Amino acid sequence: QVQLVESGGGSVQAGGSLRLSCAASGDTISMKRMAWVRQAPGKEREGVAHIFTGGGVPHYADSVKGRFTISRDFSKNTVYLEMNSLKPEATAMYYCAAAIIYTAWTRLDGYEYWGQGTQVTVSS
Repeated sequence: QVQLVESGGGSVQAGGSLRLSCAASGDTISMKRMAWVRQAPGKEREGVAHIFTGGGVPHYADSVKGRFTISRDFSKNTVYLEMNSLKPEATAMYYCAAAIIYTAWTRLDGYEYWGQGTQVTVSS
């Protein structure tokens, strides 16, 4: 089992920045990849960014490319999401997810473990 705890959410004005953290514990060695997924009010969850725990090129949703950066710190079992130039449409609950199998990163049913989420609110 893997436990994921997100932090770093909050309220910010458009154009601002936030850094989300996801601390993993438990059977972290089984994790093959991790992702950030968000869900805006009234909308379905969508993948935002993805990273392989073993290294490799990260993936991003087109809507955040060039503004968001996903990174990991093995020593702390933590994944980060640096969000810059935030827009009001980024307002959502942001979830950290982890997978022990390899599937297309946008397939949300491919993630076995999920955190409780952290709220991000961007005002115009």
